[in-house]
Order: sequence, then structure tokens, then C-alpha cells
Amino acid sequence: MAQIRELKKRMVAVRTIQRITKTMQMIATAKFNAALQRARASRPYTDTIRKLVEEVSAAAGEVTHPLLERPAKPSGTETVLVITSDRGLAGSYNGQVLRKAERLVRELQQAGKKVQLLVAGKKGVAFFRFARIPLTRSFSFGDKPAFEEAARLADEFMSDYAAGKSDAVHVVSMRFVSAAKQLPEAINLLPISSTASPSAGGAAARSSTLEFSPSAEQILSDLLPRTVRIQVFQCFLDSVVSEQAMRRVAMKAATDNATGLGRLLKRNFNRARQAKITTELTEIVSGAAALS
Repeated sequence: MAQIRELKKRMVAVRTIQRITKTMQMIATAKFNAALQRARASRPYTDTIRKLVEEVSAAAGEVTHPLLERPAKPSGTETVLVITSDRGLAGSYNGQVLRKAERLVRELQQAGKKVQLLVAGKKGVAFFRFARIPLTRSFSFGDKPAFEEAARLADEFMSDYAAGKSDAVHVVSMRFVSAAKQLPEAINLLPISSTASPSAGGAAARSSTLEFSPSAEQILSDLLPRTVRIQVFQCFLDSVVSEQAMRRVAMKAATDNATGLGRLLKRNFNRARQAKITTELTEIVSGAAALS
């Protein structure tokens, strides 16, 4: 009797968990669709302005800009921004990002650099505190990061870099590739690379045909800060959509596991109940046979 009661309690608990995980899966799906639209809407602009910077900087010749060059007097400090989530139950999302961030921080420390660590998300804060890696600052942008907040953070990075307080700025986050593929990456935000990539449509080959109006210095002074701001914002957008995609998959797997476990418990419950009925019938028959 005790086994039957225990099985019934477990069946009720599993059904409750199944309803919760199913609801969380539906919520994650809705948030994923909304975040995906925002990330896809900004991605063409991010890629285009990046290619434009490569093309203009390649064609500008001897023109320089503080954001393109390393500081003349290195301070020995480098800034690392790590983007994680505020909530768990997102599969391996936080684990992948934090492992990559920890490797980067350790490498910089081994190279003799002082690391200025900024962490977005409560999960990242808890991890680095447990790992005894000191944080410079922590904050959260939530599920809908605003461009203004990302731009203010990017402006701080550019200001510190231009003032020589930081020799480089790195961003560790999850890059969204597709609904089935998300990759942790560490990008060098500052200094901005002025090397034209092969996919830039032959920018280097066309550099001699470009004419600047206004001057290349003015164009770069406007384009480079825009590039840094939109890159930081894109990192946050990709992180949010990747988090929801991985949470949706994790909750679907949890729902499927709960369904399978519920079937197994129901089968065991039926067997235990049948065994109890058989035992009671055997006792009744045995008692009747003894009386006769």
C-alpha cells in the first residue's frame, strides 16, 4: 500500500513538472521569435557598417584614428565584457560563455595583464564570485536590451581606450547562427581592425578609386564610434536570442523526459495495484479453502 501511495505522489509531481516545463517552453518560444526579429533586423546594418569601415580605412591611406591604433603608452590593463543571462534553465548557454570567458581572463592574467572585468547577467556574477575572480562592475540589460544602454556602455569603452586607461576591449558572448546552432565567441572590440576581409567585396582593390567628401578623417570620426556602439548592441541581441533558443530546447527536452517518466510511473503503478489485487484475492481464496 505504501508503494502505491508513493507512486501516486510521484505521478502527480511529474505531471506538475511537465505542465511547468511545457509552459516555459511556450514562453521561451514566444520570446525567441521576438528576439530573433530584433537580431535579424539589426544584423545587415552591423555587417554593412563594419565592411564600410574596412573599406574607408583601407582607402584612407595614412589617415589614423585613436580607435584604430593601440595606445602609445600601454597601461597594462585590458577590459573584458562577459554577457550571460539573469536566469538559468537555458541548457549549456551560460556554461559555454563562462568557460570561454574564464580561459580568456586566465590567458590575459598569465600574460601579465590587469583585467578589468565587466559582467552582464546574474549567472556570470555568481560564477566569477565562486571562481574568486574580482569583478569591476556588474549590470543587467534584461530580455530587451535598449540601444541607448548599449551605446552608453560602448562610449565608456571608447573613452577609457582613447584616454589610455585600457589597452584593448574584448567582448565574450554567444553568437546566434541559427535556431539549431549558437557559438560562444570572444571578439576584439577595440582597437578596431582596419584590415579588409576577403568577403568585403574587394575593398582593397577599389581603394584607389574612392574619393572622400568630407575628408576621410571626418568620415572615420563618425563611422568608428557608430561601429563600436552597434557591435556592442548586436552582441547583446545575439545573446538574448541564443539564450531563448537554448532555453526552448532545454524545456522541450525536460517536457519529453517528464512525459516518458510519467508513462513509466503509470506502468509501475498499474503493476503494483495488480499485484496488490492478486495478493488480496489469494488471501481470500486461501481463507475460504481453510474454512471448508
